[in-house]
Amino acid sequence: MGTSPMPLATAPPRPVGGTSSPARIAWRRFRRDHAGVVSAYIVLLFFAAGIAAPLIARAYGKDPYTTYGQNQPGLLNQFGFPIAPNGGVSGDFWFGVEPQLGRDVFTLLLYGIRNSLLIATATTLLVTALGIVVGVTAGYLGGRIDNVVGRIVDILLAFPSTLFFIAMWPVLLSILVPPDENTPTWLTVVSLIAVMTAFGWAPIARLLRGEVLALREREFVEAAKVTGASPARIVFRELLPNLWTPVLIQATLALPMYVTTEAALAFLGVGLSDPTPDWGVMIQRGAQVYQSDITYMLFPGLSMVIFVIAFNLLGDSVRDALDPKTRS
Repeated sequence: MGTSPMPLATAPPRPVGGTSSPARIAWRRFRRDHAGVVSAYIVLLFFAAGIAAPLIARAYGKDPYTTYGQNQPGLLNQFGFPIAPNGGVSGDFWFGVEPQLGRDVFTLLLYGIRNSLLIATATTLLVTALGIVVGVTAGYLGGRIDNVVGRIVDILLAFPSTLFFIAMWPVLLSILVPPDENTPTWLTVVSLIAVMTAFGWAPIARLLRGEVLALREREFVEAAKVTGASPARIVFRELLPNLWTPVLIQATLALPMYVTTEAALAFLGVGLSDPTPDWGVMIQRGAQVYQSDITYMLFPGLSMVIFVIAFNLLGDSVRDALDPKTRS
């Protein structure tokens, strides 16, 4: 008596529709936004230029501190302005030379981008981290802690921080630095980051507090409490995964704001100062000589405008890609 052959194993059928994770859906939506993709490339170019500024300057053969116009005859006229047209732009000096001192504008801009983005990025990370801690804690615990945090947030949002910077900066430096010594650049950078962080965490904390107040009443949080989950587990496993979208959106919108804030403070004489390369310092110097040499002010001003617009467009694209109401 013969035996029937064994049936061949077949692969399980694939689902017809298929499913995609929220991250994959957001990435697909972002790639379809051409303005967002172009903006992302521009932002990456600025960050790459800032990170690689020493390598680029070494390959270029110049630095932002040497006064080439005073060391090399034929670059500046008797009034201290570039002799060559367009601010002295040439094959040797791609963006020209600085009026009066004759420093190379290209390397000044590279290191200015580096310093400005360093301060803005560090401030954004600290503001975001502090806002997450305070906002989630206040929203989850509620009660008296929530009331105290709410009053502090209201005060900080109503406080004129820029006027405080201008008024208190000399006082702060007089406390930290003896009168007969120059202020170290690292102390200026740390002080800028600390002060902007102290006044910058309130908006994201207020936003996350409201999000947590709504989430803590949801069924999945109540179910976690019933199963005996600790508050730390509820926060890290249930609440935070649902908060990354507003956190990411707020961070992408905050960084260009801190770029302009830092540049404005430097322009007003609060923060970094000459000879340290910085966007705000270059614009301040350019404002003093623009009637005789508009080119010097053009490069830092135009580059900052391009970066801020690109990052704002990137933030809008990220928000649209992550918005659950518009996912497809």
